[in-house]
Amino acid sequence: MKAMGKITIGLVAAALLSVSCMAESGKSAQKEVVKPSISEESLGLRKTDIYTESNTVADKTAYGTAQATTSTRIKRAFQDAPPMIPHDTVGMLPIKAGDNSCVGCHMPEVAPAMGATPIPVSHFTDFRPRGKLVNGVFVEAVNNYKNEVSITKHDTLQNARFNCSACHAPQSQGKLVVENTFEPVFTSKDGADKSTWDEKKYTNSLNTVGAASFVTEDDLANKNSKAGTLGDAAH
Repeated sequence: MKAMGKITIGLVAAALLSVSCMAESGKSAQKEVVKPSISEESLGLRKTDIYTESNTVADKTAYGTAQATTSTRIKRAFQDAPPMIPHDTVGMLPIKAGDNSCVGCHMPEVAPAMGATPIPVSHFTDFRPRGKLVNGVFVEAVNNYKNEVSITKHDTLQNARFNCSACHAPQSQGKLVVENTFEPVFTSKDGADKSTWDEKKYTNSLNTVGAASFVTEDDLANKNSKAGTLGDAAH
């Protein structure tokens, strides 16, 4: 009996020791997975208290202040990107159809003398379909199902392109919050400074009425369908 008592006591002691070791091991493991807390001020890009704006001051937007004809041309961000405006635009905006300060320097006949980028031929080309109102309904003069096109070149700036600031904008010189790592790949050797738009390149390839038309039999069969037809998406 004494022997059994000693064995029992020994087993209990061993069990207690095992439990104690496991507890200590658990505490140790718990300490290892605990990570330091992250302050709310360090979240996001602002690095300030997210509950108030009193201590948050954004970087000021610093547009170029060089006067027109004295500024340095900004390289294009990617091939055929609309050129950025490198000079001060105070007093030039907003641009209106009857009040456009840009044409004074950028019209093709004066741009070289002014050291400005000339307005391209695309801005003098009317790509809009001709049309008229019939009993209050707009009717196109061209037949889209015959793949007709209406392209007319003019000597004046087209109204569809008069609002220069819709595509061209001043460039801010402010500090970037996140570094820009974009690297453009130009399709032409002078793509950073010049557009590849060529009137013949883009208009000669447009098929008109005839055997070369992309309009299919399915298109004609679905002519009056509001959903139309996807066909082979060639047109």
